[in-house]
Amino acid sequence: MLIHEISREQCIEVLSRSSVGRLGCSYNEQPYIVPIYLAYDSDWIYVFSTFGKKIEWMRANPKVCVEFEEAAGSSESLSVIVSGEYQELPEPQYTKERAHARDLLAKKHHWWLNALAERRVSASDQDVEPLFFRIHVDSVTGLRWGT
Repeated sequence: MLIHEISREQCIEVLSRSSVGRLGCSYNEQPYIVPIYLAYDSDWIYVFSTFGKKIEWMRANPKVCVEFEEAAGSSESLSVIVSGEYQELPEPQYTKERAHARDLLAKKHHWWLNALAERRVSASDQDVEPLFFRIHVDSVTGLRWGT
């Protein structure tokens, strides 16, 4: 098996076409990883969510990472890891950014479904407060491997 680094430009191409990634955050030296629906634009990853463990932890420690995987052929795969910082987008000071996030995410299939459906199973509708956040891409690295 051969492993090669991929360029920043190739990493950004992966981010641009991805709609799902794995968010890693930590709190009190405990890591937590969860899948997220997302959209990438100009060094920002945009996400729609509801309040829960990941939001609580990112508010306490905004340093996060997001991992993306992609099959690059029948015998090749690649992985991209973004390191960045969490930023919540509350109303009214981030109205424009929230609209931009909504527009980007609306191009993705069912971008809102998991966040709302999960909360509505365990809480009444009035307890479900949707929120948008974004992650600034501070660094990105990627590897391609295969035969």
